[in-house]
Amino acid sequence: MVERKILTERNKRRETNNGLSCWFGWGWQAEDRETDSRLSNWGMEIGKQGLRKLILRKGTNYYHYSCQSPSQGDEVQLQVHFRGWVKGGATLEYESSTHHQNIRNITNWTTSSTTTPLCFKLGQCEVIKGLDEGVATMQKGERAVFSIPPNLAYGELGSPPFIPPSSTLFFDIELLSWTTIRDLTGDGGLFKKITRDGHGWATPRDADQVLVNYEARLENGTLVTKSEGAEFHIGDACICPAISIAVKTMRRGEVAELAVKFLYGFKEDVNGTTNTESCISSASNMAIQLELISWKSVIDITGDRKVVKKIIKAGEGFDCPNEGSLVKVIYIGKLDDGSVMERKGSEEEPFVFVSLQEQINEGLERAIITMKKGEQALVTVDAEYLGSYGASGLVSASSALHYEVQLIDFTKEKPYWKMDTHEKMEACERKKHNGNLLFKAGKYWRASKKYEKAANYVDFDHSFTKDEKRAADSLRLSCNLNNAACKLKLGEYHEASRLCTKVLEIDPFNVKALYRRSQAYKQVSEFEKAEADIKTALTIAPNNRDVKLEHKELKDKQREYTRYQSEIFSTMFARIYG
Repeated sequence: MVERKILTERNKRRETNNGLSCWFGWGWQAEDRETDSRLSNWGMEIGKQGLRKLILRKGTNYYHYSCQSPSQGDEVQLQVHFRGWVKGGATLEYESSTHHQNIRNITNWTTSSTTTPLCFKLGQCEVIKGLDEGVATMQKGERAVFSIPPNLAYGELGSPPFIPPSSTLFFDIELLSWTTIRDLTGDGGLFKKITRDGHGWATPRDADQVLVNYEARLENGTLVTKSEGAEFHIGDACICPAISIAVKTMRRGEVAELAVKFLYGFKEDVNGTTNTESCISSASNMAIQLELISWKSVIDITGDRKVVKKIIKAGEGFDCPNEGSLVKVIYIGKLDDGSVMERKGSEEEPFVFVSLQEQINEGLERAIITMKKGEQALVTVDAEYLGSYGASGLVSASSALHYEVQLIDFTKEKPYWKMDTHEKMEACERKKHNGNLLFKAGKYWRASKKYEKAANYVDFDHSFTKDEKRAADSLRLSCNLNNAACKLKLGEYHEASRLCTKVLEIDPFNVKALYRRSQAYKQVSEFEKAEADIKTALTIAPNNRDVKLEHKELKDKQREYTRYQSEIFSTMFARIYG
């Protein structure tokens, strides 16, 4: 039970703070009751219901980028000398005589002292609403005074005899710590409580390879399974679903307790032994102690799992090679059976190439231009992205090459901001020409990169003369239109429509831009937008054969989509009413 008492001791040292006469230590006492009338106007307002806060000491994370504060459901621990007072009335101190404390239903006062911190669960109505809202704004180690209006405290009734009706309350609080508890699944099936904070800010993502320690026990304490140094890919069916879900919310070195319902737990086979590959669910809830030791980032480069990079050693900085960079690498390519297919470079003499000049296969190059200096990675490239290897049959269509790659260094081309206008125009023309050759050869990804780089040279034309600006506009439009054509071939329809929109912002009657944007909209089933564009194009160029064909194809696609929707609704209604 939570009890309260009238403070009989007064601190001896005082200081004036923002017009308040206050006491050092934990007892706040107005010099006279007139001071209470000024308390409602100090500090910052929290929300729109009259709650105010005055910070006496900033938290330990105040100047840190994270600035973490507790959230709903967190178990909060307040400083032992947690005190309050009624405006114009008694000075209050809350203390506990039981393990669980509830400040909403105070019934007694006491004069005894306590050294037990006040603990409650935030956002669960275990304290008055003003404290719930106020503490949620604090950081670890912060000390603050809150002015809580009656509507966020005990309201019109008060809490006799010491809290009169419609009383404003003041609380002097230090936030000692809190334990974060999260419902990770939203259905109460998996709760996570952090018992040791991790390092940094990053967390693993889907498909990353993680290294963990875990111990799982049933509610009665029976050990289910235990593993030290377990390594797996997030999302693998062979691991406990709860661990796969929880580990994506953890930072390196973090330790957490998981409360797991059977749907998210380990599995049991028909003999009752733990078997993570079985599809028979356990009949009991579990508690899992989980520690995230480390992880290796796994990145799907192409979005179709055909070029995948797993980072073994992180690189330096944030920069990566781009189109035209001079790149130094060491790599070894192996077949599925481990036999070496390709080897380039060494520590003494790295392999040097210019990016996007078709000097290495497309899949490996796509991965390398995502790497940072000093990075080491394992790259798996499907036969579709192996170029000559795949076409020659050296690697079967169902196989892949596995590369061990180290990016030693790279040097980018001269940046456009260091070029004069003549150099920019020349570079843009050159890149555009190279892109045209690649497009004709069906190498759309490399062509797209060329057009993108070419457009960058003339995007910022504030230093151009009028004639140069006209030429730059023409080049920019041409590069963006050609790049949009590449994106359509690559299936990147949203990018294609974005590039066409950039063209139309400069030239609203550009038929090619309207035509290609209509194609992009059609592919993502945005038929109204597609029809608006193609009709505008027909108005401008009524005899354009490609535009007329696209209009016909769009109409066919709309009819097909309408039939498909009708079939779905018919089936749905038949199941409901049949």
